[in-house]
Amino acid sequence: MAIITIIGAGMMGSAMSFPACRNGHTVRLVGTPLDREIIAHGQKTGDHLTLCHDVAGKKTSFHMPEGVTFYQYEELGSCMEGADLLICGVSSFGLQWFCENVVPTIPEALPVLSITKGMIDDGEGRGNLISYPEYMMRFTDKKLRINAVGGPCTSYELADLDPTEVTFCGPDMELLRWIRSLFETDFYHISLSTDVRGVECAVALKNAYALGVSLAIGLSYRREGRVFEHYNSQAALFGQAAKEMYRLLDLCDGNARENIFLGVGDLYVTVFGGRTRKIGTLLGEGKHFDEALEILKGVTLESIVIARRTADAVLEMMKDGRATAEQFPLLLHIRELLVDDATVNVPWQAFETEHLK
Repeated sequence: MAIITIIGAGMMGSAMSFPACRNGHTVRLVGTPLDREIIAHGQKTGDHLTLCHDVAGKKTSFHMPEGVTFYQYEELGSCMEGADLLICGVSSFGLQWFCENVVPTIPEALPVLSITKGMIDDGEGRGNLISYPEYMMRFTDKKLRINAVGGPCTSYELADLDPTEVTFCGPDMELLRWIRSLFETDFYHISLSTDVRGVECAVALKNAYALGVSLAIGLSYRREGRVFEHYNSQAALFGQAAKEMYRLLDLCDGNARENIFLGVGDLYVTVFGGRTRKIGTLLGEGKHFDEALEILKGVTLESIVIARRTADAVLEMMKDGRATAEQFPLLLHIRELLVDDATVNVPWQAFETEHLK
């Protein structure tokens, strides 16, 4: 049986314990400096403080499976000793911290699996977007083996053992097959890909566009004066989001024909079950961005980071003619909401197209 060390005791990192422990492996769950309360609570009770599910309208914390031990961040060094796999379980907001403080300390022999979804500008000033595993490698001279997870998966449903299909990606197919063997269960199903940038950029894009699709939910609430959803408008925004995601994957050399399906699947689950739905709904109701942030104070909103980063990259691409505003009306409107303090005014007519056979 394997020893798996997870750094980051947030919801998704912690949820990876469930398939791992189902297969009989040992999990060392190590908190970041921001996870001290979660770790202390887990050490006392075995329950996870923030990973919850809804039972009859009441939120209930998950009891972590047998085989999980909680550790504070200061114990990370000893928790990597003898481990067979390290999981990066931080959010996008913790990526820089992870790169600067953890990546340089990882032994070369210890493979890494990152569940942090996102992409980042390559720093060359042309709007080129790269995956997080590519970015992590800039913080070490070691030949680390960094792999990643992509696909539609919410933490609490994985912990609820709901059937889930994801993709593990990395440069070495044999290593990916071994990592898959640690986690694959009757409820956690894993495809494999060596296209790291394509997989990771596809699932990162869903964060930005789930916010856009969720605008329709808020617009319905505002128009009806009650909690009532219209699905025509959501479907229209979903379709436009898929078009723009495909174009962006193409611009990122992300094998759009193959990986758009991962992005669309992840978009679906995020619209219906993610935190991004909340911010998009509030903006759709007519709230300004600052008002929405105040209402959601304390909620981690990675979608905002990804949306701004992606829109800024498109603006750079537009400068040298690789992209046009007409190709990305939804993304650019999302940027107006987040950056320019605009209120929602979906550019429906900009979505219209004409095609000749």
